[in-house]
Amino acid sequence: MIFKRFFQILPLFVIAIVVIIYFCNRVIAQYAKNKLYSNTKDIPFNRIGLLLGTSPFSPNGYRNTFYTNRIRAAVELIKAGKIKYLIISGDNHRRGYNEPESMRTDLINAGIDSSIIYLDYAGFRTYDSVIRLKEIFNQDTVTIISQPFHDERAIYIASRLGIYAIGYNAKDVNTSAGLHTMLREKFARVKVFLDFWFGTKPKFLGDKVVIPG
Repeated sequence: MIFKRFFQILPLFVIAIVVIIYFCNRVIAQYAKNKLYSNTKDIPFNRIGLLLGTSPFSPNGYRNTFYTNRIRAAVELIKAGKIKYLIISGDNHRRGYNEPESMRTDLINAGIDSSIIYLDYAGFRTYDSVIRLKEIFNQDTVTIISQPFHDERAIYIASRLGIYAIGYNAKDVNTSAGLHTMLREKFARVKVFLDFWFGTKPKFLGDKVVIPG
């Protein structure tokens, strides 16, 4: 009897999940409309850029194309004079794994002056990174640097926090290589709404960081 009831309501449950995912994705995409840029000629200047971290290597041990493309995008933006300072926000939760330091090293190797780079070691999630941008780095205007789907979510989070954000799109990854990431993104967007609904706090805050004018 229980199993029969379960299979009766299962289709309704699946439909509800699909509707929720669609709604969350739609709202986030709408918030980012006309705020995404793919070339340095069109994007306006912002004093601060926020580079969202990811692992330098994929699980199979190869260089992570998401990572490589984000580094390239940050270099483009800085060399074009479209940001003055760069905050790198990423994960540093275990020994031997440090997204901000890896990104900083690769940016310096690409010719970027280390003095304009600030590191945020507690950007464990995009949600945390954007909150910390406001609470720790005291910024209310920013250019976010990541792939388009990631920029959209970060822009939505920023808008909910009263931060004016635009996104500079790092080159995306082909569908076969990025399928897992794209599927995960669908559920990450639902999680954003839950985080705001429940008032989720970032894992760490800490002392203020002053970036010169």
